Amino acid sequence: MISDLTSEKHYTLFEDIQGLLLASAQAALGIHLLRAAGLVTGGTAGAALIISYAMHWNFSLVFFAINIPFYGFAWWARGPVFCVKSLATVTLVSLMAEALKPLLTIGAIHPGAAAVLFGVSAGVGLLGLFRHSGSLGGVSIVAVILQDKFGFKAGWTQLIHDLALFSLALWLLPWDRVAWSLLGAVILNFVIAFNHRRDWYIVT
Repeated sequence: MISDLTSEKHYTLFEDIQGLLLASAQAALGIHLLRAAGLVTGGTAGAALIISYAMHWNFSLVFFAINIPFYGFAWWARGPVFCVKSLATVTLVSLMAEALKPLLTIGAIHPGAAAVLFGVSAGVGLLGLFRHSGSLGGVSIVAVILQDKFGFKAGWTQLIHDLALFSLALWLLPWDRVAWSLLGAVILNFVIAFNHRRDWYIVT
């Protein structure tokens, strides 16, 4: 009954913009906390962190570049709106994560606290992006498309991918950092798995 009453409603342009900005800020904050503790995560953000640690490259540039191949898939699977919003949010998160480095200096943070706070902050951020037809690119694009088309929860798709990524991380990082990182990824994906349902939200 609720879905019947709301099926014709859509977000306004202002609602979309503010929602994507707030969600991007939450995701960027989570990544900043994760990076301060030397941890990683899943998805393209995790791949970008691993590359930036191993090669001493700028995370934001790597994160932006590694997502480029996925935009064509986003356009094909869900159209130009989703593709453009994903491009915009990846760009926003890249810029915000870089801007936070001089603005929010973290002298010390326990990796467990960083993992938990990342999982909550980035998880809620991703929920906001999904709700407004955005994403953080890469695996999150594939995850939300699989949920929309086949009903396979987005969080589970990301969790499967993350397990493979963390297996790679074990070759590059101390095992305790990988363990804390896995905790953060599990929290993030459970937040998405138990809270992201298209029948709860109206997405343009």
